[in-house]
Amino acid sequence: MNEEQSETRQERREERLRKKKERVLKHGKSLARTYMDAILKRLKRRKVDR
Repeated sequence: MNEEQSETRQERREERLRKKKERVLKHGKSLARTYMDAILKRLKRRKVDR
């Protein structure tokens, strides 16, 4: 019985960690896109000014 419970606990832990990792990746991609957009906007503005 103890072995069964600890396995279930481990499975729940793995699932929680997997979900947390997915959330972090999504956030990172969005943040990277924001930085890229800002950099591209700056470069476009620089080309127009010259």
